[in-house]
Amino acid sequence: MKVWDTLVFHSLENTHTHTHSEMKDMKTNSSGSHTFREKSLMRTAYQDLVTSGVEEGTVTLNTMFSPTSRKDVGFYKVGKILETFETKLLHMESRPGLRSKNPEFYLRCEVHRSDMDVFMRSLRKVVCSVPEEKVSWFPCQMKDLDRCNLLVTKFDPNMDHEHPGFNDSAYRKRRSVIAELAFAHKQFDPLPVVDYTTEEVSTWGEVYRQLRGVYPSVACRQFLDGLQQLERECGYGEQRIPQIRDVSAFLKGKTGFQLRPVAGLLSARDFLASLAFRVFQCTQYIRHGSAPMHSPEPDCCHELLGHIPMLADPEFAQFSQEMGLASLGASDEDIEKLSTLYWFTVEFGLCREDGELKAYGAGLLSSYGELMYALSKEPQHKAFDPEQTVLQPYQDQTYQPVYFVSESFEDVKNKLRNYSASIRRPFALRYDASTCSVEVTGRPTEKLRPS
Repeated sequence: MKVWDTLVFHSLENTHTHTHSEMKDMKTNSSGSHTFREKSLMRTAYQDLVTSGVEEGTVTLNTMFSPTSRKDVGFYKVGKILETFETKLLHMESRPGLRSKNPEFYLRCEVHRSDMDVFMRSLRKVVCSVPEEKVSWFPCQMKDLDRCNLLVTKFDPNMDHEHPGFNDSAYRKRRSVIAELAFAHKQFDPLPVVDYTTEEVSTWGEVYRQLRGVYPSVACRQFLDGLQQLERECGYGEQRIPQIRDVSAFLKGKTGFQLRPVAGLLSARDFLASLAFRVFQCTQYIRHGSAPMHSPEPDCCHELLGHIPMLADPEFAQFSQEMGLASLGASDEDIEKLSTLYWFTVEFGLCREDGELKAYGAGLLSSYGELMYALSKEPQHKAFDPEQTVLQPYQDQTYQPVYFVSESFEDVKNKLRNYSASIRRPFALRYDASTCSVEVTGRPTEKLRPS
């Protein structure tokens, strides 16, 4: 018998053999980071260990493993599993462990085909010496979004001394009242309605009037189309702040997106996770009246004017959802990269339209000063490339030194899709539009669902 090249655990069905190329790939992957499957299964195998089923309805399995517990206890548990499944033992060998004090075993046995999956899972629990990769919890159903509520207080007017509303107790009290509406909301509840004050409507009107005057010459075609529809169907205009209940119903009919109230700036992980279900977490409070042309945090001007017109475009809505799906179960490092991509596309993205630069990012389209700056010759403009974009530091307190330019939304979506495929996760995901839920394969889903 050939020298064993690795430990841990491996199983082969009688119908499969590994080519030399596959074995080479598995050996190459024996160090560094691995997916859940690579960590759970043995990383190399030999063709001469594969045999055929002896009887109809049975499968011959060839396994190599090293029990995680003390050798006598570990092997005793293996024996109990073999007994439970009425397994026929065909051959067994052992040798001293190469990388641990526990011995390593080669086992060939027959098991009923109908029992194979359960048998394998039971054996893995005893013999896998490499721990499962830990994965951050993520929502699998829309109701799980009730748990996606981690707020970032960096720009909170109660804590940020630089916030325009920090010294205005009436403004901060009003913010708290509106925030409570979001805190109390549960998925599938009717969306709350805010009775905006005359002062708040006045601030909205000033922002709307200033930006609406420049949009035709600086905003992309998709944004202008969406805004015109919102003006016709949702009462967008200077005289009133649209209610998210009306806007959500409009969006759902256009692209399947819907709104959910949020009390402030969400963590990147929770915000992106919501996009996976075509849910946009939307603030309802408005920026302080002393600084109507800029807000250090998202507010209803930013959401309703910057984001919503774009989410009415089917292609952009698909792009946004795919970014959200890419975030589910991703590592903290990958979340940081995805949030950087989101920043330089959905928030501050530029595109070319008939040879001219146009804005599609919500951070630009809700801030007059940065909108004019981004389209000028002063900042640097680079072609959008996800691999390069994720390395670019971004500014959340001043204008960006660099803006990324896309040739089209189709181009952005394709590049994001290719980038997302490189994110390593110990499972696969599929979004089921009929149930608005995520199906997880390659890992027990119950570990990923909320308790």
